[in-house]
Amino acid sequence: MNHVLYERPGWGSAMIEAQLALYGIAHERVPVAHLYSDEAARDAFRKINPAGQVPALVLPDGTLMTESAAITLHLADAARSDALVPAPGAAERPAFLRWLVFLVVQVYAPFAIGDRPEKFVPGAEAAAALAGKVRRLREDMWRVAEAAAGAPWFLGERFSALDVFVCTMTHWTPRRPWFDANAPKLARIAARADALPELAAVWRRNFPNG
Repeated sequence: MNHVLYERPGWGSAMIEAQLALYGIAHERVPVAHLYSDEAARDAFRKINPAGQVPALVLPDGTLMTESAAITLHLADAARSDALVPAPGAAERPAFLRWLVFLVVQVYAPFAIGDRPEKFVPGAEAAAALAGKVRRLREDMWRVAEAAAGAPWFLGERFSALDVFVCTMTHWTPRRPWFDANAPKLARIAARADALPELAAVWRRNFPNG
């Protein structure tokens, strides 16, 4: 049995699909409806992942894994590879773990609020104000990451899953032009990851408009 990835093109599942491709791990993709606009689909998907979110990855033994950081660490173990995750004892390991969790908690997680502010506060005006605050917070956190980013990759000379995350997440609000102007190191990392031939099909499927 292959790994089974529940995914929606352009969403967070793209980060996991890219890692599966880089490791050469056989997998099946199961498309998921728009979980924000289709409440029935969201409720149905909770039978797979009670949190109602993608990515969700079912392992060959039937175990469900969720949470992008956890899946990232598990795939490195399953592949017995340090290609995307520095091994314990590696000099880059502490920085990798710090920034992996930072990207997930400080940048990725707030999308659940910013994309649907009306679910958290009553009234259109309050929802718009909340969405604006979340957007500004996300931009501030991207600036923190920009200050720490190396070159040519986030960890310097060493490519890692952080670069996959950056490449994927810079497609989202505030989007690539903002990064060009405000976070040029991250923009260059994203562009370099865009150009990896091993990921050409993944990026084309998830971000067909570039």
